[in-house]
Amino acid sequence: MKEGFTVVKEVTLSSDYQSLVDVEGLVDSVCEEFGVQADAFGNVLIAVSEAVNNAIQHGNKENVAAKVYLQVATDSTHFCIQVKDEGHGFAFQDLPDPTAPENLLKDSGRGVFLMKNLADEVEFIHSGNTVNLYFHK
Repeated sequence: MKEGFTVVKEVTLSSDYQSLVDVEGLVDSVCEEFGVQADAFGNVLIAVSEAVNNAIQHGNKENVAAKVYLQVATDSTHFCIQVKDEGHGFAFQDLPDPTAPENLLKDSGRGVFLMKNLADEVEFIHSGNTVNLYFHK
């Protein structure tokens, strides 16, 4: 996470898709606390849900014993939701373009694209098993 951000909330989830219900509650409380406009709530929810879904499916390989860690941090103008899994990461710099004609009909491969288009900034750290999603307050 960038320098100057203070962690204000931490949540640990099991790698179970039922945990996505908890993500919605977390995003709801964070957006309310930081005064996020109602029309921006959906962007935050979808971006964070995609990150958690990827952590469960790709990072932790749907192993319910593995955990997904979320941290919420803030500075004066932005907040960040960090999603970290226990996996080995992935080559986040080598993802195919989901808008390319050969990828349009594929069933998957849009999560990172969605995150990058819905968050103000997306930062992958370590080996890609941690993603920081930044949003303007």
